[in-house]
Amino acid sequence: MVVLLLGLGTLYPNRAEPLRQLKRQEKRGHGRGIYFSQQVLSRVAVPSRTQRIMEGIPANGKVGGAGGANSYESLKRLDRVWSDICSANKVLPEPPQVVSRIQGPLKDSEHSGKAVDTFDVIVCGGTLGIFVATALSLKGLRVGVVERNILKGREQEWNISKKELLELVKVGVLTEKDINLSVAAKFNPNRCGFEGRGEIWVEDILNLGIRPAMLLETVKERFTSLGGVIFENCSLSRLYIYDDAAVLEAADGKILSSQLIIDATGNFSPIVKQIRGGVKPDGVCLVVGSCARGFNDNSSSDVIYSSSSVKQIGESKAHLFWEAFPAGSGPKDRTTYMFTYLDPQPGCPKLEELLEAYWDLLPKYQGVSLDNLEILRVTYGIFPTFRDSPLPAAFDRIVQFGDASGIQSPVSFGGFGSLTRHLGRLSEGIYEAIRGDFLDSHSLSLLNPYMPNLSASWLFQRAMSAKQQTNVPQDFINELLCINFQSMQRLGDPVLRPFLQDVIQFWPLTKTLGLVMFAKPQILPCIFDQVGIPVLLDWSGHFFMLGLYTFLSTFVDPLVRPLVNSSPPGRKYKWKRYLEAWRYGAGLDYEL
Repeated sequence: MVVLLLGLGTLYPNRAEPLRQLKRQEKRGHGRGIYFSQQVLSRVAVPSRTQRIMEGIPANGKVGGAGGANSYESLKRLDRVWSDICSANKVLPEPPQVVSRIQGPLKDSEHSGKAVDTFDVIVCGGTLGIFVATALSLKGLRVGVVERNILKGREQEWNISKKELLELVKVGVLTEKDINLSVAAKFNPNRCGFEGRGEIWVEDILNLGIRPAMLLETVKERFTSLGGVIFENCSLSRLYIYDDAAVLEAADGKILSSQLIIDATGNFSPIVKQIRGGVKPDGVCLVVGSCARGFNDNSSSDVIYSSSSVKQIGESKAHLFWEAFPAGSGPKDRTTYMFTYLDPQPGCPKLEELLEAYWDLLPKYQGVSLDNLEILRVTYGIFPTFRDSPLPAAFDRIVQFGDASGIQSPVSFGGFGSLTRHLGRLSEGIYEAIRGDFLDSHSLSLLNPYMPNLSASWLFQRAMSAKQQTNVPQDFINELLCINFQSMQRLGDPVLRPFLQDVIQFWPLTKTLGLVMFAKPQILPCIFDQVGIPVLLDWSGHFFMLGLYTFLSTFVDPLVRPLVNSSPPGRKYKWKRYLEAWRYGAGLDYEL
């Protein structure tokens, strides 16, 4: 009898049916029915709401880049990766050794004559790598792109500002017409809200929804028209660095050679894992969200919306933030993200737990019932960040690009905005490195230099991360953000707008901190408790360097630039990188 009841799941494809029969037995007073219902309940895996929603959405083909996979199975795989990161102490398991340095020239090696094609540059990772590949092709270099999937954009739109997109026009990767055609949605005004404490409104900040599929297809066509070669469904297996060349061995056995390898394989780059040696990330941004149909009020966006207080998610505490904007797929379609900043440690919420909280909180946040929404897509992602970013080159002939380099702000998720800012600088520097044969690790490290404005952003991520054991009030993060944004609004666009686009500058930051201390000095003890004295001391050093870089770029750069331009090639290459580091490290590349 026990075996028969435990086998009901096989007899009834609908898992709810055996439970309904057992409930009918209970109503008839069958004591044994109650016993067996407990047995079955303990064995029947009841799907979560997230699983039911995701399995009810038609599957799309997998594409590259963050958010490229959106199935429930992919969610569970990523949760396992996240659990491994959280469960480790300080060091993760030793990563596979992808890169090998071999002394001597390529012609004397086992790979001599085996390459099916030879390039000036090979870019690994095509979703964002296609942009730098096209920029380098425009300069006359022969470039190949290796992409493990089909090189195409995901359905989920990227939101960005027109100003950032125009950087791609300056480099020549796109035309303004290309950009206009790829815009799926425009929306204004844009809100920065703080639950229970007020809100401020801005215009033209992250107010465009871009179709990644169309954008990447346009860049892809331009790249191939310039002679670029794309290897799709081609996974990187090994890299061999010789004195005069780099050799890429693909998983299918294909062998390619080049002068330089650009690693654009994102946050979980196997090359970066080898360089970092399994060290845990210092912080992580977890993001979940969806695109859904059924929003009647759908004209404005949220750049950031902060929850009123810290919430319990699973076994951990988290402060939740939101972002929302209209989608281009329909007038009632809207994308909403919920994200949080965490210190990876045992007990941190899983992505699925965060999604369960997302379904609970979305109706209140957007003022719409979940029953009235048609979920079109579910999105999720893990964005690890390291304090020692950007990542210097660890090998000759290999340089990191995009998210793999850590060039993005630690408070942002996704590096497309930072890519547009740095594309011109990096493509010019890479071109000069190849033409001058400055391909040793030291010379390549100058392309991803120390940037104090990026390092100073670490204080903000720490301040926005909920501490598990603290005397700080539960609404402190929301209060701190509100007073900071109100202060920046009072100081005007030159202060507020760069910050909203992840650009930290010395004078705007100094003015904001001064106004916050003047307006609400009683908040200072909570800041010390929230971020800790060691973090504040470390941040003070970066703040000083931010001021120094501002001085150097403003006053010293004009004096030394004429001398740099007339210097020998090697010195000229290095000093141009120093001048760029001063300018970009101080945020002075940003112009209103």
